[in-house]
Amino acid sequence: MYQSISNDEFYQERNNKPIIDVREVDEYQNGHIPGAINMPLSELAQSYTQLDKEQPYFVICHSGARSANASEFLGSQGYNVTNVMGGMSAWRGEIE
Repeated sequence: MYQSISNDEFYQERNNKPIIDVREVDEYQNGHIPGAINMPLSELAQSYTQLDKEQPYFVICHSGARSANASEFLGSQGYNVTNVMGGMSAWRGEIE
């Protein structure tokens, strides 16, 4: 189980918890939210155990579909995650 948040709400709350960017490495390198952790969805099943179950996370991708899949997976593993609807395609904030 996971929650979802609109991009506008995420913009206001993004400093409250870490951000996991589940886009592929090349997408991430072409521009991401400062401080976001890159954990590509294609590798998530192998890398998710690095995350802290006590820590809540935002999960983002390009448009929201991959992050919804990642959020569903992480939620089923007991992580507290919030999917960012609209993803980077709707992001209007700073990127690096």
